[in-house]
Amino acid sequence: MPDGAAGVASGPLPGRAAGGLRRVWAPGFEVDVGATLGPHRRGHHDPAFRVERDGTVWRASFTPEGPGTLRIRRSGAAVEGRAWGPGAEWLLHGLPDLLGASDEPEGFEAHHEIVRRQALLRPGLRIGRTNRVFEALVPAVMEQKVLAQEAWRAWGYLLRRFGEPAPGAPAALRLLVPPPPAVWVRIPSWEWHRSGLEAVRARTIIGAARVAARLEDDSAEARLRTLPGVGVWTAAEVRQRAAGDPDAVSVGDYNLPGLVGWALAGRKVDDDGMLELLAPYAGHRHRVTRLLESSGARPPRRGPRLPVRDYRSF
Repeated sequence: MPDGAAGVASGPLPGRAAGGLRRVWAPGFEVDVGATLGPHRRGHHDPAFRVERDGTVWRASFTPEGPGTLRIRRSGAAVEGRAWGPGAEWLLHGLPDLLGASDEPEGFEAHHEIVRRQALLRPGLRIGRTNRVFEALVPAVMEQKVLAQEAWRAWGYLLRRFGEPAPGAPAALRLLVPPPPAVWVRIPSWEWHRSGLEAVRARTIIGAARVAARLEDDSAEARLRTLPGVGVWTAAEVRQRAAGDPDAVSVGDYNLPGLVGWALAGRKVDDDGMLELLAPYAGHRHRVTRLLESSGARPPRRGPRLPVRDYRSF
């Protein structure tokens, strides 16, 4: 059990205060709120995720209880969560998990100097989990085999068209709750096209939406990969965010093998080479890739950047 986990179970229940529900949680371990929540942000203009200048994070989600808004900020050694909407209590109950209370980095051991250094520089980096499988699956499918900017453009367009204003959030933030599965199923074909998504990825999302309830009950990789259009990369991306899996490696990623190979061996490698280099970190391979991503180590570019495509013109 990680440090502070006992405090999670016995911690204060959310209390009602002016402006929604409020919970103050003392984690009992160091947590970097921005770094831990960073993977849930889909680009700087993500309509469901905003960061204020002081580091306060706003996140909108469609919970099992309905739409909800969660605001997270540091309060001394503690973290203050405030939430609004039908899903407010559910979101506050999950605040510790979101910030890595169920993560267990104690067994992690660095086998490379760069990993050791990054672990010392980022002791507050935790692997948190949202416990919302379908919500993690949709943007992951959008990011399949395309530049991130293409996927983020589609995500933003569809949330602005079919999401709903986040309850309790300041209007200036323009924060939106992602639509529930029933809405994704009904999105017409021309809206998928206008978003920039081609039919294959749209069909994958619609198919997943139709079995979303079962996905929430079973988020195992094997279950995810039974879905048409969901392979090892997509399943890993979902596991990392929804289940907080510290070992889920995004095999098939365009950039990750090069980054891992360059950082750990001084050369670019393929997926097999990446897995070989990460083998000593079994159980923590995703944690290691997160640390390496924060290091700035990158292989030199030897060609022009790939262009951002626009399926809307096809």
